[in-house]
Amino acid sequence: MKLSILDLSPISSNQTAKEALDESLKLAQAGDELGYTRYWISEHHDLPGLACSAPEVMISYIGANTKRIRLGSGAVLLPHYKPYKVAEVYNMLATLYPNRIDIGIGRAPGGSAEATNALSDNFLQQVWKLPDLVKELLHFLKNDFPEDHEFSKLKASPLPEVPPMPWILGTSKKSAHLAAEHGLAYAFGQFMSDKDGADIIQQYLDAFQPNKHGQSPQVLLTVSVVCAETAEKAEEIALSNLIWALQKEKGEGQFVPSIQEAKQYELNEKELEKLAAMKKRMIIGNPLEVKKKLEQLQASYNADEIMILTITHSPKDRIESYRLIAEKVLL
Repeated sequence: MKLSILDLSPISSNQTAKEALDESLKLAQAGDELGYTRYWISEHHDLPGLACSAPEVMISYIGANTKRIRLGSGAVLLPHYKPYKVAEVYNMLATLYPNRIDIGIGRAPGGSAEATNALSDNFLQQVWKLPDLVKELLHFLKNDFPEDHEFSKLKASPLPEVPPMPWILGTSKKSAHLAAEHGLAYAFGQFMSDKDGADIIQQYLDAFQPNKHGQSPQVLLTVSVVCAETAEKAEEIALSNLIWALQKEKGEGQFVPSIQEAKQYELNEKELEKLAAMKKRMIIGNPLEVKKKLEQLQASYNADEIMILTITHSPKDRIESYRLIAEKVLL
């Protein structure tokens, strides 16, 4: 089984944004040593508790301080940007870090309405145009515009020997079909979806159209996981993220609370129900329990790779979770 890492670069209640970003580097370095296939970092704009607004900056920083792990965006929020500039940025990264760069493509705004308006004009119109934006980006990455196209002589320099690997990220049938239509790899974000991911992934596989480069369908499933030496400890560690999610819904959660802060947070009956529902979408347990659940997910979703999102208050608990999983599954 291939395992990878998704990092939202969360800020804990005892951290600064700089410290959270430093911990993101340490996580990527740990993943590099432990045998994880890739490390993706997310793009968010003015969202409390999340430190990374520019994945391309962190990818360059992390690339210079790691050796082999693939690096990418989870995701480039393409409706905000011109495809040419995105291609230039990721071609530059792929030139600096050969055969290590992924470019995950998403359609979400990644922040508030105010942030969206500050970033781009006509965002919703650009979302509707996403298939065209993806097509244009792919032409720039492959440097293969038709001769009669207005951009046929334009290159997204520098052109790397190995172009960035494009992925479509999503949680819907629309994203699955977009990936299939262009013969691209598909990453399904199960950690943020209540939908039947197995059905959506199967639709991607059924509709997949091989591109001229002969790429086969490739499925990555992203899940939220907390692993510790005992199931009891994992439950305790996971509580920070669960309470943080409830706080954010109420506009309260600025930072990931400590375990003690999470335990002291008073929950009403409705919030207890929400917490139970959130736990059902996560994998929480000791290494053997986590391994079994990951194997079950891989089989039921027909996934080639599992990408793990782990949010904890303590950076040590987060890296330990990834280490325990790697030792049970990868090493």
